[in-house]
Amino acid sequence: MADDGLGLRERKKMQTARKVWRTAVDLFLEHGYDQVSVAQIAEAAEVSKMTVFNYFKTKEDLLMGPMEEHIEDLANALRERAAGESAVVAAHRQFLAMVEARDPSIGLSGDRRQLDLIHLVTSTPALTRRAYLWSVRSELRAAEVLTEETGDPLLSAVAAAQLVGVRSALISDHHRRLLAGEPVEEIAGAAAERAGRAFALVEQGLKGFAVRA
Repeated sequence: MADDGLGLRERKKMQTARKVWRTAVDLFLEHGYDQVSVAQIAEAAEVSKMTVFNYFKTKEDLLMGPMEEHIEDLANALRERAAGESAVVAAHRQFLAMVEARDPSIGLSGDRRQLDLIHLVTSTPALTRRAYLWSVRSELRAAEVLTEETGDPLLSAVAAAQLVGVRSALISDHHRRLLAGEPVEEIAGAAAERAGRAFALVEQGLKGFAVRA
């Protein structure tokens, strides 16, 4: 929800959306996702119910919408890779950069609020389904990028599925270890090595596919 370069009206709208989202998260964490209504969120945020729906189409969007800014991450890594760089190397390189940055989107934040959000999503069926659909959309976008370049939709879909799969497995492992109480720095310290082993498995099958000319 960055507001750099926006005009006054756009900044105010962004601030309202941010306030509504934070209010929703607070209520969900305190009472549970299923126990909180959109009307309650609107009242707590001091806006109308219509205003809430102006910014977030559904109740699920109130929690998951801002997180889904990362759907394009893999597609961007593939689109921006250098000459001579394969799809799997580009995906691996991007993941290592996110590890280095301790990016919360890959489960490397020790913030208590982030941990509570992870637990809320993994323990709420509606949100778990939404997270799965998020993964599917990421896979489709990556496949589109590869298809545009290779002209082979079948193998592009196979490659995208494997790349999203390894990323999802690594992120899920980070979440599991965080929720088990492991310190985030301990997880992050081993993340690059574990990612290396995980991407190496994929690279055995994809190393010759989509190498940029």
